[in-house]
Amino acid sequence: MWGAVAITYKLGCPLAQQHSLSARIVTSAVFFAVGTGLIVHVRHALLRELRQLREVAGAAQNVLLRPLPPRVDGLALAAGRLSATHGASVGGDLYEVAATDHGVRLVMGDVRGHGLAAIGTAAAVLGSFREAAHEEVELPLVLRRLERALARHMRERSRAEHPASGATPPDGVLAEEFVTVLLVEISRAGDVWALNCGHPWPYRLCGRAEPMVGGDPLPPLGPFPLPAELPLAHCGRLLPGEALALHTDGMEDARNAAGRFFPLQSVLGEAARVQPVSPQAVIHAVYGELLRHIGRLTSDDAALLVLRNDRHRVPAQQAETGRRARTMS
Repeated sequence: MWGAVAITYKLGCPLAQQHSLSARIVTSAVFFAVGTGLIVHVRHALLRELRQLREVAGAAQNVLLRPLPPRVDGLALAAGRLSATHGASVGGDLYEVAATDHGVRLVMGDVRGHGLAAIGTAAAVLGSFREAAHEEVELPLVLRRLERALARHMRERSRAEHPASGATPPDGVLAEEFVTVLLVEISRAGDVWALNCGHPWPYRLCGRAEPMVGGDPLPPLGPFPLPAELPLAHCGRLLPGEALALHTDGMEDARNAAGRFFPLQSVLGEAARVQPVSPQAVIHAVYGELLRHIGRLTSDDAALLVLRNDRHRVPAQQAETGRRARTMS
């Protein structure tokens, strides 16, 4: 359209055929307006296409790391994430919550590195958890499913990246990849059971932030096979009104310009002083302090998941405790 306007003026307007100074000024003004209109039109078209691409990317990212509901089986939830990949809201961190017949089950994980490769690995682990959490009776069996899904994903990715290798993927590539995983199950009685593969332990928020530790963690998924026995760790009980905060190491490893680490425990404790603990308020407070601490784009993905026990009755369940104390091979 803009080209047609310029050609019509040049060929059809008598003023464009004259060589006087005034005619040349008018012609220059016309072509300047045409050029400006063309640039504005192209810019608007590019911005419209960019908005469409962002909407598609946002929808795809929400399918991978979908927004959590505000409540699950008597637990209030809130989650936040900060990606180190420019232009992405999802990175190598992963989390999911599922209300199952076996209790509320959670996974929090961290894929080595970030970027598109980490997102693909996170998708493989999350997809496996979303099925296994409902199908497997025992939590160790869920972890076995995650291990098999990760191994299958890495074999397929290795073949795709090295087509010349044929059916035998190079061991060196697989050996460099790993995922830290924390699996948590919260029973109706409020007991917190966990399997930890190299991941940070969670915090219990009860007016302060207390580490909820369950012993020495297992090795991360990927480099080495899981041991034959996977003992469940009993991390304690989550009483009504108390909250549980799960995080990735990108929170505690974040540094400011002076090289000081982000004081996650003290920030969580300060946020937990406000009673009752609001998961959404904790998320906002922690990420606000995190951004002020680093003062720039984070160099690592950082995810935080907070849930509060809103159940009114937490009786002692000896049968439940006895059943969970068993180990699974």
